[in-house]
Amino acid sequence: MSRIGRKPIPLLPDVQVSIAERAVEVKGPKGKLVLNLPDGIHVEKHDNQLVTLRRNDSFAAKHGLIRSLLANSVTGVTKGFQKDLEIVGIGYRAELKDKMLLFALGYSHPVEFPIPEGIQVSVERQTRLSVNGIDKQKVGQVAADIRSLRKPDPYKNKGIRYAGEVLRKKVGKTGASASAK
Repeated sequence: MSRIGRKPIPLLPDVQVSIAERAVEVKGPKGKLVLNLPDGIHVEKHDNQLVTLRRNDSFAAKHGLIRSLLANSVTGVTKGFQKDLEIVGIGYRAELKDKMLLFALGYSHPVEFPIPEGIQVSVERQTRLSVNGIDKQKVGQVAADIRSLRKPDPYKNKGIRYAGEVLRKKVGKTGASASAK
């Protein structure tokens, strides 16, 4: 039994949901999202809640997945999602130019990153980025793509990391002191 799939999704008064045969469209103050439904799963609206239902138990995994995606859509069009990134390193910085992010990450050239549609990026103090949007998957993917431009180094802890991410620092070589003995 999918316990997640059975949980109803509460709707706020400023959210409008239109349910079709194969898709659910969610509109809110921040925008509109469309979720395609797989075979065997359908959505019903009862009172001020959305309920996901499945045809039989063979669709249990998709049942919980669709319910979670639908709940993320409702949250996205009302509050939105945000991921914060920090840039750590001497001379490492970012700046916003039109729909492009320009990074200085210790390479011999500046790194350009195009900002996709539906995503807003703000740069505070050249070393802090904030990725915002209504689609949770897209926000997370853009933040992961930015982080992959210069992953945190385990020896010096330099690079791009999520805000609040705890890194384990590795010790370097100890060969110089060991060979002197």
